Amino acid sequence: MGLEEKVAEPHINGDKVDQAWTISVHAFSDMTCISPVVFLYLLKECYINGTCKATRKFRALQQQVNLALSSSPLPGPATFIARCLYLLPIFGYYGEGFSHLIISALRRHIKGSVNSADSSAAKNIAAHLFLDIVGGFVEHDEKIIIKILEAFDVRLIDIEKAISELKAENKHRFDTAKTFVEQYIFALIESSSYMTAVSLLEHFSIRQSGESFLFKMLHNKQFKAAEKWATFMGKPMLCLLVEEYAERNMLKSAYETIKKNNLRQDFPEVYHKCRESSLKRLAEKACWDVAEAKTKGDRRLLEYLVYLAMEAGYSEKVDELCERYSLEGFLKTREPEAGFMNSRFLHLKELVVEDIIWVDEVDGLRNATCIIEGCKVVGIDCEWKPNYEKGSRPNKVSIMQIASDKMVFIFDLIKLYKDVPDVLDSCLTRILQSPGILKLGYNFQCDIKQLAHSYEDLKCFKHYEMLLDIQNVFKEPRGGLSGLAKKILGASLNKTRRNSNWELRPLSQNQLEYAALDAVVLIHIFHHVRSHSPPTTTTTTVSEGHDKIEWKSYIVSQMDNPKKSKKKNMIKEEGKEGPFTLTI
Repeated sequence: MGLEEKVAEPHINGDKVDQAWTISVHAFSDMTCISPVVFLYLLKECYINGTCKATRKFRALQQQVNLALSSSPLPGPATFIARCLYLLPIFGYYGEGFSHLIISALRRHIKGSVNSADSSAAKNIAAHLFLDIVGGFVEHDEKIIIKILEAFDVRLIDIEKAISELKAENKHRFDTAKTFVEQYIFALIESSSYMTAVSLLEHFSIRQSGESFLFKMLHNKQFKAAEKWATFMGKPMLCLLVEEYAERNMLKSAYETIKKNNLRQDFPEVYHKCRESSLKRLAEKACWDVAEAKTKGDRRLLEYLVYLAMEAGYSEKVDELCERYSLEGFLKTREPEAGFMNSRFLHLKELVVEDIIWVDEVDGLRNATCIIEGCKVVGIDCEWKPNYEKGSRPNKVSIMQIASDKMVFIFDLIKLYKDVPDVLDSCLTRILQSPGILKLGYNFQCDIKQLAHSYEDLKCFKHYEMLLDIQNVFKEPRGGLSGLAKKILGASLNKTRRNSNWELRPLSQNQLEYAALDAVVLIHIFHHVRSHSPPTTTTTTVSEGHDKIEWKSYIVSQMDNPKKSKKKNMIKEEGKEGPFTLTI
């Protein structure tokens, strides 16, 4: 039997002809005359000669091994694989991957049919292989050892039998199989291979190690091994694990252990504290709707969620929850502690904004466009209602904020698109595509992409000019726009309402102020950038403190037609003067 090679069409590259070879495939339909070493050699050749990606080659090999096991390898499939495992270390680099491959194939094969004689012989070979691996005569990874024991169902009695056979031949001296295995497990623990040690203890049902072993794993941050060990040992050890998690403030791990092992009645306070911690994390991310759903109507958790909203200064959420769940009395008994509420946040009045104008009809749209066209610099942002359903499309962008120094226009995109789409398209085109207005954004590529998806038939979101994404000017912005505001202006932004319902009409005053602040703060950050910009003859980059900031090279444009004149392309090479003449 030879190798059947399939040749793909040659690829001509100049005077060379490169022949792409597909994976070499051996006819594994008859394994009666194939020895384990030849079989492994053929697998290796198939893998080496394959030109497709490693994952596809591995899948193709899986099919060939499955075919081989169903093609009567002698003396039987399980015994044949056991002998292969003895030989695989001599294949070096390929040994570990092929070991996983053939063991997984054997597991699938024996689900269909089991030959007791073949199974017994293979188990004996696997027991001897285990002794040789532990003894250092055969080299296999620790993970392979566990898989061998599990795949061939090797127990202490099988290892005892293998030891007896070796003693009869004067080849080995052991006291008992259990002593041998325990010594190996102790060595694994000493070398910090806790997961392998726990897997062996579980496989051989050895329960001698106790609390000290659990503490040792936790001390070395081997939490998965500790959980596996505690689960094997039973409820008392699981309870001790939960107590340790709670003591270390690892509430998420404690919660998962309690839930997975039905220990809620044993740890009611820890369980509740874990759920409160989960709500707090969601509130910090402004995922209030998700947090509310997580309470599942539990009054105590709802009260805690109201407390978090109070602490965050989210008054409308407090009112909404209290009204929906009749929690008014709770407000009189609990006041928020010093914490998030007392953090230093930037307020709109500090930026001397004269007016916030809501734009939802055609006259207001045209008037706002005329005013914005008279500005040299504007800040732009947009908001949409979050969608927490996996796999579903994001909601449409609800509003767009465009701010000048003293005024912020908030465009109701949903209503304007419904009522006057052509006028909306025309007005926003005049703004976004104007070469005379510098548009400031923060991660605006994400916003413009969402706008284009939300309003696919509008041309205004497919082309923009003179955009400066503030995020790109600073090398390593931390904490998003809020963190940048704190760094530049001395106070961060309260992002509590980031994930609120932006399709609600009318928006609350707090929502309007939040939206306006996100746009106008860009103007004030830009003032700082401009005041620290270098002379036109030099170029520097942003760094900490008050060093000079080079920003003009970050101004970009996006065109519908990439073949348009390069003079209109605002993307510049670093260190070169831009082709725009805007005076700011």
